[in-house]
Amino acid sequence: MFGTRLATIVERCGGKAIRVEAPWGQIIEPETIEAALRRSGPVKAVAIVHAETSTGAWQPLESIARLCRNHDTLFIVDAVTSLGGAPVEIDRWGIDVCYSGTQKCLSCPPGLSPFTLSDRALAVIKARRTPCQSWYLDMALIADYWAEGTRAYHHTAPISMLYALREALRLVEEEGLPARFARHQLNSDALIAGLTELGLSPLPPIGHRLPMLTCVSVPSHIPEADVRTNLLSTYGIEIGGGLGPLKGRSGASV
Repeated sequence: MFGTRLATIVERCGGKAIRVEAPWGQIIEPETIEAALRRSGPVKAVAIVHAETSTGAWQPLESIARLCRNHDTLFIVDAVTSLGGAPVEIDRWGIDVCYSGTQKCLSCPPGLSPFTLSDRALAVIKARRTPCQSWYLDMALIADYWAEGTRAYHHTAPISMLYALREALRLVEEEGLPARFARHQLNSDALIAGLTELGLSPLPPIGHRLPMLTCVSVPSHIPEADVRTNLLSTYGIEIGGGLGPLKGRSGASV
């Protein structure tokens, strides 16, 4: 669902989106992306979701990053669900643009988007010959807003949200990222073991299942909405319903 949203954003901004698709629950194979890059000629950027909320699929990134370098293409990563719950090695993997959200594994109120640009991406932005169509997301202006010494006004920062993010990050640092990753994986393994005993299986294949979000396929004879409602009202356990083509066919636990 969120990969599709990326393509829709490109199209709404007047760009040409080249969609590389796979069945829901599967990863996007690097070979498929390489074929699209060879077939389509110069491509400005490859955008992909690291942790797909709608399917629970965990997308490998390193080989795709290498492809982007080989084809002189920027690499954009949606890390909304993965940041703080699984490794996101931006510099080591060679990610040019990466953004996340505060409301997932950082356990912070929603409303802010941690964001980073590589020098390569910033150079492309500064070389634009026409202004960005969005004032709000004009990264050249925002770069000046954060510049030391010559800071230029762009917007008024949401101060209370920044205090909330600071506290959330303090808790992350206190626990430590390795321990945080291990905790998510331990709980994921326990949940999957229990689901397997019940005859329910995660949607993504082994090796590509998110540790912080488990998407489960529900047999057609089970009224999944009724089960989820009963879990919430009786046990205080909230299971999200399926999205897109998985609506009524899956549930996700975060």
